[in-house]
Amino acid sequence: MSESEKPVYGRILLKLSGEALMGAEPYGIDTAVLREIAEQISEVHHLGTQVALVIGGGNIFRGVYAASGGMDRSTADYMGMLATVMNALAMQDALEKFGIATRVQSAIDMKEVAEPYIRRKAIRHLEKGRIVIFAAGTGLPYFTTDTTAALRASEIGAEVLMKATKVDGVYESDPVENPLASRYDRISFTEVLTRNLKVMDATAVSLAREQKMRIIVFNLKIKGNIRKAVLGKSIGTVVEEICYA
Repeated sequence: MSESEKPVYGRILLKLSGEALMGAEPYGIDTAVLREIAEQISEVHHLGTQVALVIGGGNIFRGVYAASGGMDRSTADYMGMLATVMNALAMQDALEKFGIATRVQSAIDMKEVAEPYIRRKAIRHLEKGRIVIFAAGTGLPYFTTDTTAALRASEIGAEVLMKATKVDGVYESDPVENPLASRYDRISFTEVLTRNLKVMDATAVSLAREQKMRIIVFNLKIKGNIRKAVLGKSIGTVVEEICYA
């Protein structure tokens, strides 16, 4: 492996939205997109980086929207957690088609389809070269999969939390509504929170700040970006604690 192809991170947690699996479909999973994402993850795995995943469930069910329509919030959130398990199983199948041993660990007990979440076991899987997908969120309502990603990344000792999105980083305002919005190459956790920038929810950002865990936000739709992020290339926006002189 050449020096330019040497990963700068030994263990990462990659956060994907459920919507990323839809592709151009209005709902569910586009298997072609699923395979493409799995292929990008397999490339990173073959570099020697240990990979853990958290995938949202918004392509199947969004608890917060259901709750806003009158459904009990806890019930809606539990349904959303089950949607993340479906996505995790789909990604496991796609990754294993590339010959990569993958384990799904669920925060809600469903031993017929997934292992229970056990921190030490998850770390052992990673050390053995398996990809681990954390499903069912934290197992508790009112917590998003962003918060799950920050929590699991902290628990397994990931060196970085990578959030793959549909935009190429963090902007000062919504780039869809404001085409002139500037993108940050680097920004502090404190600025993200005080400016209420929509990177991840505040709980996730606060936890990452407390753990001094860097977050990298980048565009998943550009093929090869996961690999570039792992190799330390300058893409997207880096969120980290910045000490100003």
